[in-house]
Amino acid sequence: MKLKGILPFARQLIDAAVSEGDIAIDGTVGNGHDTLYLAKIVGDNGRVFGFDIQEQAIANTKERLTNEGFSDQVTLFQTSHDQAKSLIPSPYHGKIKGAIFNLGYLPGGNKEIVTTPVSTISAVEQIIEMMAPEGILVLVIYHGHPEGQIERDQLLDYVTSLDQKLVHVLNYQFINQTNNPPFIIAVEKR
Repeated sequence: MKLKGILPFARQLIDAAVSEGDIAIDGTVGNGHDTLYLAKIVGDNGRVFGFDIQEQAIANTKERLTNEGFSDQVTLFQTSHDQAKSLIPSPYHGKIKGAIFNLGYLPGGNKEIVTTPVSTISAVEQIIEMMAPEGILVLVIYHGHPEGQIERDQLLDYVTSLDQKLVHVLNYQFINQTNNPPFIIAVEKR
């Protein structure tokens, strides 16, 4: 058995939960890599909802989706992921099969603009509520900067307190690497 890196393992978790025709969320679209990945999985009959507060992230993602021919099944919102429940139409509530967040800052963007624990925890609460049974929410936590360390600590406190009758929570990380390597928290709805 070969241990998977963080991002391949995140996608393996998504692959286990999301299929053709499903509904998925990219909570931090960034440069659109995960948005495109989700769009390819859900196909023409599925739907992906993507969130990012930065205009550049939305523009980069739109361009990536258009170039790859996957823009029709994606709805992008230039707002915080903590608006998920109010912006995702109610017929999709209870049907979300997968969600992914890459927390921190936009790669290649302004490192002063970062995700925050208050908005992220609110988004996680909302998405858990909207998820279908066996749906998976994957948080890739980049904590190599001061704000990331604060978000990491608050998220760990939050997910540790989640009712095990409602969700399973997994923490996947390398423990012998230097420089605060990213790690995953995965939440599966029961």
